[in-house]
Amino acid sequence: MTKEDFELQNVIGVRFKPAGKIYLFDPGDYQVEKGDSVIVDTSQGLEYGEVVTNVHELPQAENPEGVLPVPRKIHRKATRADLARINENKRREKEAFEICQDKIREHRLPMHLINARYTFDMTKIIFYFTAEVRVDFRNLVRDLAYIFRTRIELRQVGVREEAKLLGGVGCCGRKLCCTTFLGDFAQVSIRMAKEQNLSLNPTKISGICGRLLCCLKFESDYYHECYVKNNPAFEPHQNDRVILDEGEGRIVTINPSRRIATVLLDSKKTVVASWENLMPVENESFSRIPQDEPVQDEFFDFADTATTSDAESKPEPVPTTKVSVPPKDKKFPSKKFSARTESKPIAKKENDESKKPRIKRPRKPRRPRGKLR
Repeated sequence: MTKEDFELQNVIGVRFKPAGKIYLFDPGDYQVEKGDSVIVDTSQGLEYGEVVTNVHELPQAENPEGVLPVPRKIHRKATRADLARINENKRREKEAFEICQDKIREHRLPMHLINARYTFDMTKIIFYFTAEVRVDFRNLVRDLAYIFRTRIELRQVGVREEAKLLGGVGCCGRKLCCTTFLGDFAQVSIRMAKEQNLSLNPTKISGICGRLLCCLKFESDYYHECYVKNNPAFEPHQNDRVILDEGEGRIVTINPSRRIATVLLDSKKTVVASWENLMPVENESFSRIPQDEPVQDEFFDFADTATTSDAESKPEPVPTTKVSVPPKDKKFPSKKFSARTESKPIAKKENDESKKPRIKRPRKPRRPRGKLR
């Protein structure tokens, strides 16, 4: 697209919760600033929100089906009567929460109610709950609609959203990040804890929601940049020679999506390792000893041997010495000082006891069964 395809449009950022997501709206003819309260028209109806960003320009495509949708205009600026209505809605939300809890116990549903919220115009009530299994709450919605005479929505949330709605204190002693400033949940992986050299104990890297700490994402980019600078990227290929902790081998298969490789070691053992644990043989600081070069033995000194330039020269034969057997002596038996010579087979005795015929003894008669009278 060219610059002519875009139009500059003034927008503001509005947030409906203290640490909620920011939505863009068109201020229209109203003069609003950061910190003002406004009433906007949303898909849920009229809502009360707070302006968190000043008016700024946003490029908008002329085509309504473009990349950026056309933001809605604000309904009006909030007044004192609107603030009084917000306080009245909060009081009714507590009553609706208690009534919904009683109905859940009455229907014996396996669900945990977290919060209840009214829209600004009181045309809809939203109940937030958590459940481990799928819940059939059609009868519950029917009873709540009969009591409140308005639209009812039951919204199931996860454990992270539950912690965001209820709030709490983290392991650092401060309020939870998700309830103070985090507008949206970022993806956190165990790889971030490994890069930061943290303990992989689940109790130390998990929050009150039972998931990985969101603060692991804050410094992950910085640690990743430092790791890339200190460790240049190595992308292995099939049949490459690499070195691992287990030894040296050849790469058989690679998985680029998971960044792992299957290595066949020289000891005929197969190992699966990550790319970070592989090191090419060319970058190894030491050189391997060639197979044609003889290895020096600690009991043999090559410096004492004479080298000749003639390729046809044969090595001199090693002189052999005869072992002398000491004479027999009564004090020192000859068996201890006798040299190891070829042992002669021992002649078998003619009258070998093992070849004697086995005498069969008569068997004893069997005892008759039953009691003897």
